[in-house]
Amino acid sequence: MTAYVLERAWVDGAVHDDVLVAIEDGRFVRVEVGGSDDTATRLPGLTLPGLANCHSHAFHRALRGRTQRDRGTFWTWREQMYGVAQRLDPDSYLALARATYREMAAAGITCVGEFHYLHHQPGGTPYDDPNAMGLALIEAARAAGIRIALLDTCYLSSGFGAPVESVQLRYYDTDSDRWAARTHQLRGNDRTVTGAAIHSVRAVPAEQMPTIVAAADGRPLHVHVSEQTQENDACVATYGATPTQLLADHGVLGPMTTAVHATHLASDDVHHLGSTGTHVCFCPTTERDLGDGVGPSRQLHEAGSPLTLGSDSHAVIDPFEEMRAVEMDERLADQSRGHWSAAELLTAGTATGHASLGFSDAGEIRVGARADLVTVDTASPRTAGTGADEQTAVFAATAADVVQVIADGRLIYYQGDDEEIGRELAAAIEKAGPS
Repeated sequence: MTAYVLERAWVDGAVHDDVLVAIEDGRFVRVEVGGSDDTATRLPGLTLPGLANCHSHAFHRALRGRTQRDRGTFWTWREQMYGVAQRLDPDSYLALARATYREMAAAGITCVGEFHYLHHQPGGTPYDDPNAMGLALIEAARAAGIRIALLDTCYLSSGFGAPVESVQLRYYDTDSDRWAARTHQLRGNDRTVTGAAIHSVRAVPAEQMPTIVAAADGRPLHVHVSEQTQENDACVATYGATPTQLLADHGVLGPMTTAVHATHLASDDVHHLGSTGTHVCFCPTTERDLGDGVGPSRQLHEAGSPLTLGSDSHAVIDPFEEMRAVEMDERLADQSRGHWSAAELLTAGTATGHASLGFSDAGEIRVGARADLVTVDTASPRTAGTGADEQTAVFAATAADVVQVIADGRLIYYQGDDEEIGRELAAAIEKAGPS
């Protein structure tokens, strides 16, 4: 058994002083506010539950800093992303994902939802093990010390019935039945959830969606929704329905489903998502980087859609920035303040995020929960004098303020590991060969 006294910690929705926690077999067996234990290690600073990154494309990390030279849109950026996707193999993907997940761990992330669609060899031929690329991601998460929900993604069209082309052949499983047969071979474990994803309404024909819903079978099911107005217009032209309406009509929405981005929504779309309890995953730093727009986060919350957060393309990996960006971007869109409290955003980044990925026993410091502890320096130039509470975490701290991370009772990051992680990232990105 391992015991810590947390100088300050977020417990039961509030920050408390001197919280004693005891950990055994990777779970909290004791959580006591004001407790003491002479044998316990004292952790100074503000300690939070583990943070969940609910939407990741690990290989996009190779693009950071390399896509800012030219004007353009999401669609021009996508061509650069395809260049990286074309070159990866299981070994280089493992190296890049492992380094990326180590960067996540250093930012306080103890669980990732990996939206995985890079399945096959260039040209579309399956590897000898048809899940080789997905298994590389699972191994990368294990090596980095974080949990993973592998959201194996069905991708069948380059756009509303058009055949796949170029690098998209690596994503392609012919039809949803063959996708389901391949993914059925994947097995989870205590630290791995195998979920599913519909890439988007443009990449999966409507008649194929029920097969994917059935294959998910109560496990997490994610889908890109209305990230771009061009997609909305094409969906209406093809089906006479918005993407959200189309998903509702084919049984995709529900409490185990997450709509990623949900940026450009009609009022009926908000109702469909909220009334079904569908999660929404906002990725503000990516949505900002790609010029996507600002989604109606508060409207969705009020309608019944729980909020989660992701770093998506990894323009940065900083869950604190994702949390506060939801509020800050909403201020710009609405020209008013105070849409989200720090407590609400912290809950979105912890307990709600973990639950949406199939880890409902994580994201809280409570007896029986997975023992994740993220300790933030409260005396850095960013956090000093801010009160060392949830406001500090959400509206002042950055990933650089994380000094120690424990996941499932194991130390996975300690301040001072950054140089090593940086070298690993540089080597992995060079191996991936981005242009």
